Amino acid sequence: MAGEKDVWTPANVVTCVRIALIPVFMVVASMADGAADAPLAVAAFVIYAALSLTDKLDGYLARSRGEVTDFGKFLDPIADKLLVFSALLLLLDRGEVSVWVVFVILVREFLVSALRMVAASSGEVIAADGLGKAKTAVTMVSLCAYYLYYALAALGNADLVGMVWLIGWACMMAAVVLTVISGVQYFWNARHVVFGR
Repeated sequence: MAGEKDVWTPANVVTCVRIALIPVFMVVASMADGAADAPLAVAAFVIYAALSLTDKLDGYLARSRGEVTDFGKFLDPIADKLLVFSALLLLLDRGEVSVWVVFVILVREFLVSALRMVAASSGEVIAADGLGKAKTAVTMVSLCAYYLYYALAALGNADLVGMVWLIGWACMMAAVVLTVISGVQYFWNARHVVFGR
């Protein structure tokens, strides 16, 4: 019982709430249908932006309180990936992003996750590095910009719509580049895991 209590730290609760709210975001964003419904489009943006910000909150809580747990280490990256791919799949469905963008990001995540599992089987931990964190941050900024674009379009704010869309697109292109570079860097730094020492 004590072990169960240790798992439910504030940081892990935040992570679990984030995962639980991802389907809510998807339903709201799907119902908004692009720029057709202002309240729902605004709500989709607000929910996604709030969920993106909690990525920093749970990490801060865990470190500042000295409550870093194996459960949190396992769950937090899953929450990040679910958050990114839920938004990407909706944008793919609307034709806002290319299938190749989603494919590149998905392949990188699968390969790096597989690399980490192989490393973990030999007792080695491959932690997120600076490029990996930058990739996640730029991707989430891009996705927030896309959903802000929908919200502004639904509200009829023509002055900002084009600029926000351009920011979202530019950040997405940067995210794809960072995705490839960071993936290559992970494998280069951990080449001994794949090819032996």
